[in-house]
Amino acid sequence: MNTTGRTRRIAVVGAGMVGLSTAWFLQERGVDVTVLERKDVAAGSSWGNAGWLTPGISTPLPEPAVLKYGLRAVLSPSSPVYVPPTANPRLIRFLASFARHSTASRWNKAMDALVPMNRTALPAFDALADGGVRVTTRAADDFLAAYRTETDREVLLEELRHIEAAGQDIGFELIDGDRARQISPALSDEVRCAIRLEGQRFIDPGAFVDSLAASFRERGGRIREGVRVDDVAPDADGVVVTGTDGTERFDDVVLATGAWISRHAREFGVRVPVQAGRGYSFSVPIDDLPDSPVYFPAQRVACTPLGDRLRVAGMMEFRDPDAALDERRVAAIVDAARPLLRGVDLDDRKDEWVGSRPCTPDGLPVIGTTFAPRVHVAGGHGMWGITLGPATGRLLAEAIVTGRTPSELAPFDPVR
Repeated sequence: MNTTGRTRRIAVVGAGMVGLSTAWFLQERGVDVTVLERKDVAAGSSWGNAGWLTPGISTPLPEPAVLKYGLRAVLSPSSPVYVPPTANPRLIRFLASFARHSTASRWNKAMDALVPMNRTALPAFDALADGGVRVTTRAADDFLAAYRTETDREVLLEELRHIEAAGQDIGFELIDGDRARQISPALSDEVRCAIRLEGQRFIDPGAFVDSLAASFRERGGRIREGVRVDDVAPDADGVVVTGTDGTERFDDVVLATGAWISRHAREFGVRVPVQAGRGYSFSVPIDDLPDSPVYFPAQRVACTPLGDRLRVAGMMEFRDPDAALDERRVAAIVDAARPLLRGVDLDDRKDEWVGSRPCTPDGLPVIGTTFAPRVHVAGGHGMWGITLGPATGRLLAEAIVTGRTPSELAPFDPVR
């Protein structure tokens, strides 16, 4: 808490959804904020993801269903969960811990921790809109999770039952394939059943993050793109941040660098490993563009209407975040989606993209203050950084400015 009477100055490292949301909500509380970004706004996992705002299904990534793939499956380039053969000891340790957390009891415990945060997700987007972020959210009144069989559907249905039992409101309806095709004619006859989710939303993530950055700048914030941060050194008077554009002192620093968080945060007591879980996407033309997203959970393929094309996204690839796009992953998404869609030209692909989701082995993000009281972190949301980014920024800004940790953040202590 600032008791000097002068305006508090904070640096946020990372200009994705999480970093910019934190910067924006710090501004709301009277802080002078500078954002440092090694590439461009939304250059990490924010730009090309599915853009879902789905707190109803924001669940821990380590789940019992992951274990069913087995070692042979996850080593296959066509698997929806892919691990390239590796001798990297850090990745091996991460995967071993991830597997230990992929049990029903640990999933339930992690879900209980996420529910209070999920409740704050959509109100945080509304606060951004009320504050001047011009690109708004879109209602997903007919969000469909589509399946070939009722047995496949049972996995998500069981998760929804636990989400309800944990106290989170989630409306849903079980429908057959014909009803699903009435809602979304692009579904093929192989879809025999679905779950229609209520109360969810979606965005064009690149356009939204750009609009968030514009609002932040209009309110006096500074974003320095193309700046790599090399060192963060707290002392008695603040934090000295050294990057490719020089050295500057701030009162605090927030590390919101996605899959790269561990590189700087480890020295401040953040021992929870943050590993890149890379996702791929592309856009294709479609005869009947759906009004809401469509999800194929068994194939881990997500489809979102953006503009006049359909964005198709998928894969969970545990790999170095800086590795090049692997065309085999794109081909695997195409092969998985082709039998389930019709009127879609999956060969006319544009905007092929790969981004690194920051994943933790227990499925919970790392949000809060480190062992260094002026160094804070925000990340590790796995697949839900877009959904939970604004809520994270709002709650972390409150914690930094007031010195009191909101109850919603308690399970995500970065030095747990």
